[in-house]
Amino acid sequence: MGQLIKNSIARAINYTEYNLLFKQLVAEGRTTGEASPERINFTKLNFSRNKRLDKTIQLSEEQKKFFKDINEKQTWLVITESWCGDAAQSIPFFNKIVEISENIELKIVLRDENPELMDAYLTNGSRSIPKLIVLDKDFQVIKTWGPRSKAAAKMMDDYILENGEQDDQLKTELQVWYNKNKGEAILQEIQELMVSEKRLEII
Repeated sequence: MGQLIKNSIARAINYTEYNLLFKQLVAEGRTTGEASPERINFTKLNFSRNKRLDKTIQLSEEQKKFFKDINEKQTWLVITESWCGDAAQSIPFFNKIVEISENIELKIVLRDENPELMDAYLTNGSRSIPKLIVLDKDFQVIKTWGPRSKAAAKMMDDYILENGEQDDQLKTELQVWYNKNKGEAILQEIQELMVSEKRLEII
């Protein structure tokens, strides 16, 4: 597993390179992974969402202090694709945290180009993305997170239980939920990950 992680990091890109890839894909009417008109359209939408969040994300002073005080070197490796709506709502928050912390480096890989890595971090047997893998200074896995917050997952589960399937209405309602929540569920869960990690170190 260690070599798989190291090989994946060697192939990974940073957030600036990720956004440049996004921009190029939109300009050329393409997407990452297996192409379809729907995924090409989602890539375009997600590029706009990324840009908006990059400009508007505001962390509280308490959140800034929390992430700034992380004193151990970490690498946050994210598995994603440009068409993934949940990724567009979370990766900008990961990047904002990394901008605050001097000890965290963000790396991004594409799911379909890294099937072995993806299959090592399935969610309930599914290749769900985004998947955040938190690594220590020796590239050992500390924690994982994804593909979405527990609150967003519950909203989806409740909708499917009531309606029997995922559909366009669910996607719309999920987007409305993300807009209202403004990343607070994601930020809270990432803080909880870091707190639990510190407790493990103390033990």
